Amino acid sequence: MVEPQHLITPEIAERYDVSIHTVTKTWSAHPAWPAPVDRRGRYKEYAAEDVSAFVRDHVDRQAVTLEPRRLYTAQQLEDAGIGIKASTIRADLSRSRKPDQPRRWPEPDDTSDGVNRWTGETVTTALTTRRGYRRNG
Repeated sequence: MVEPQHLITPEIAERYDVSIHTVTKTWSAHPAWPAPVDRRGRYKEYAAEDVSAFVRDHVDRQAVTLEPRRLYTAQQLEDAGIGIKASTIRADLSRSRKPDQPRRWPEPDDTSDGVNRWTGETVTTALTTRRGYRRNG
């Protein structure tokens, strides 16, 4: 089957398994979103290659290699490029949660000396459950 060269919003949503709303309101608001190349019916058409590049650069979370047994602080994780700021990790930990509500960030594996640290294995597991969209960049 030949891949289409131009995609409209519903096709983009289907291809990347997101809602039409995500494409029209979130992704297309990003400054790096590609310019339309044509129209098909009531939808703008975008070059499939440009959309793919946008998703690769701004949506997909890039895999970061962390040593599984090493302990990392929130700042070290941010510096390693996991795509989450240290302040976000700290905020997720401090938020009060209902007991039946899942946590956005796991409890630290080590809290010696009053410093929260996570193993690379714990962080890698936590990252698989988080969405990858980055608004800036």
